[in-house]
Amino acid sequence: MNIAVVGSGYVGLVSGACFSEMGNKVTCVDIDQHKIDKLHEGIIPIYEPGLENMVLKNIANKNLFFTTKLEEAIQDAEVVFIAVGTPMGDDGSADLQYVLSVAKEIGNKMTKRLVVVDKSTVPVGTADKVKTTIQQELDARGEDITFDVVSNPEFLKEGAAIDDFMKPDRVVIGAESAYAFDKMKELYSPFLRAHDRLITMDIRSAEMTKYAANAMLATKISFMNEIANICEKVGADANQVRIGIGSDARIGYSFIYPGAGYGGSCFPKDVKALNKIAEENGYNAQLIQSVEEVNNRQKFVIAEKIVKRFGENLSGKVFALWGLAFKPGTDDMREAPAIYVVKELVRRGATIKAYDPKAMEEAQHFYLKGVEGISYYESKYEVLKEADALILLTEWKEFRSPDFSEIQQQLSTPIIFDGRNQYNVFNLQDKGFEYHQIGKQN
Repeated sequence: MNIAVVGSGYVGLVSGACFSEMGNKVTCVDIDQHKIDKLHEGIIPIYEPGLENMVLKNIANKNLFFTTKLEEAIQDAEVVFIAVGTPMGDDGSADLQYVLSVAKEIGNKMTKRLVVVDKSTVPVGTADKVKTTIQQELDARGEDITFDVVSNPEFLKEGAAIDDFMKPDRVVIGAESAYAFDKMKELYSPFLRAHDRLITMDIRSAEMTKYAANAMLATKISFMNEIANICEKVGADANQVRIGIGSDARIGYSFIYPGAGYGGSCFPKDVKALNKIAEENGYNAQLIQSVEEVNNRQKFVIAEKIVKRFGENLSGKVFALWGLAFKPGTDDMREAPAIYVVKELVRRGATIKAYDPKAMEEAQHFYLKGVEGISYYESKYEVLKEADALILLTEWKEFRSPDFSEIQQQLSTPIIFDGRNQYNVFNLQDKGFEYHQIGKQN
């Protein structure tokens, strides 16, 4: 099948690469000429395990192409995916200007029947706006061309996006016509050979499913962090509580690890957007509001522990930091707890020595740009030298079983602040460490 994917960011590039892997001819479109030039050279703008090899392979196989010209991409396409950004507006709502701009251009350039698919995370009712925008352009041209608008939300986890796409636990399709459903079933059938997990529904329900899924996962995280904070107050161990409740099949172990809060491109934005959707429709979504409030507080918990241990004035204190990305397997720092921890400690006079396997360039040039008092190192052990404590904020694999003797030798004082409760099984007190974790009294 011939496919066009408009938007070559995280969702668009992963989707395009995976569709091309199944033998489809895919043309990815982006208005950023520099990005397209780099992709032609095989330079991938994001870090995602397995993505670079898949892109290079399918470029070589002539299944995957890149262009800045939408008209060129949709000339032979049967399905066009809209996978552009929907940044959060000042009021928390999703900004649809890029989605509707693409819809307008599709309406202006299309010459035959297309299935237009909303792959971007968009509010309920967006498909109606896309449909109206395309139809207005066709009317202005005096053209009578049939088209379909479909909602096909993505459920990709950063760091595991290729596996999620190639072996999906579900594919949600919202459409209005049998033709559109059939096209989407045909497109996704190679990914569903082992288990047919394609779920069809109306368009608005499909749009709502994405927000509901992310809000549910965010709720589990904020709930467990709230429980962890209560555990500290009453002398319970949040990790033991987690084991106790996770064994209940109705709850499960996923997303109930105490930590420094969730970040990334999806949960923060989608929780805000869902709350805004409720507000615009006259409903006060108290639970959703609380999920966000708990998470916002949680990002400062590690900084508060450090202040409690070292005092309000951190001048002269040096802290080694492991982990800048919001989660392992990605260089994404959007809403990462590290941003809040670093800024709070530096504001109090501390110096930060940071290491992350993938996210240091993002930190230097974007998310911590201009922040004085932070320096970056190429080795996780190098940052430890003469630091007053180690702070762990991202659970990368290379941090899971470190050389604790080396850590102890390099630090000025053997103190660890663990924002992901990664070392709670190591009995670090017996190894001579002062160990501060989330959800347990120290």
